[in-house]
Amino acid sequence: MTNHISLAQGREYLAIPGPSVMPDAVLQAMHRPSPNIYEGELIEMMPALTADLKRVARTDHHVAIYIANGHGTWEAALSNVIAPGETVLAPASGRFTYGWAEMAEGIGATAQVINFGTSSGWDFDLIAEALRADKAQEIKAVLAVHVDTSSSIRNDIPALRALLDDLNHPALLMADCIASLGCDRFEMDAWGVDVMVTACQKGLMTPAGIGFVYFNEKAAAKRATMPRVSQYWDWIPRTQPELFYQYFNGTAPTHHLYGLRAALDLIHAEGIEHVWTRHERLATAIWAACETWADGGALHLNVADRTDRSHAVTALRLTDGQGTPLRRFTETQLGLTLGIGLGMEDWDGCFRLGHMGHVNGQMVMAMLGGMETAMAALNIPRGTGALEAAAAILAA
Repeated sequence: MTNHISLAQGREYLAIPGPSVMPDAVLQAMHRPSPNIYEGELIEMMPALTADLKRVARTDHHVAIYIANGHGTWEAALSNVIAPGETVLAPASGRFTYGWAEMAEGIGATAQVINFGTSSGWDFDLIAEALRADKAQEIKAVLAVHVDTSSSIRNDIPALRALLDDLNHPALLMADCIASLGCDRFEMDAWGVDVMVTACQKGLMTPAGIGFVYFNEKAAAKRATMPRVSQYWDWIPRTQPELFYQYFNGTAPTHHLYGLRAALDLIHAEGIEHVWTRHERLATAIWAACETWADGGALHLNVADRTDRSHAVTALRLTDGQGTPLRRFTETQLGLTLGIGLGMEDWDGCFRLGHMGHVNGQMVMAMLGGMETAMAALNIPRGTGALEAAAAILAA
């Protein structure tokens, strides 16, 4: 019975929204013995490494490196600028804003959350209302998730900066770029972001395990007023190290640094403007296919307005809980792993496509072809011509 023969042999394609596909150059750079952590090449490469991290974020300010995932960078950022009893404002368009707000509450702050649902970006009138109501300026920071990986919403960070400036509100603008850095356009200094957090396993194309907190002089001034900061999370020694180990408050994540060096080389060889353009073009091709399939009535894009969609991740839903069967078919029969529906109510109906980092046109077409195959096998109603629509975008 040929319909029960798996075709999943060969190199698998991990098309989840992080960890992303690892370039061979990154894996090869990491495939080496442990280096000396007291002198030599590892120590000598750090100034250029931090400079290139700043280039990706378009900033001339500071970056601290942590042996942590994105959740760790949330706490690191908060611990340096938010004291117990202070208030943060969290405009939420998906699960990860709630996660960051919960982290703030965990260190003793008060989180004021505005829920915008999971299918559209921020309503700036409601954010303005909350800021205007803060007559005593008790809100010390706004926790702004640039791209929420659960909902695939991309929020307008420059517009939020403009709103804070128009209202003359002194709150720090803190941006979560864990899903967006190296995928969607982000310019820390030009956009007026005071603190930015990210991690290595998505657009930076390095195996999960290290994270980064970027901050400017306004944030550094707030840090100087803090009554106490955890010795581990303190960003001062990490950005002003007298000895190499102070970059990491202990032993360096040696092999991650070698992998990150290779990933940054790939990004800068391509050019960050081209990286952003490539992600936009590939995302547009994916949307063209999904919008065509949606004509059949079973598939729905979580975010209707293209201007609110991330170029790194696309959240989708199938009726009748068909998302889980579709994912299981692509993985077991084709070797294609799609992302689960994280933070959405319809667990079995929702799923996500990751298209971030080390991804190109033929990979996107393979992913879409795998989805078409699964929908055919599962008899899922769909519009025709989806692959042709995607191909037309890439061929233009």
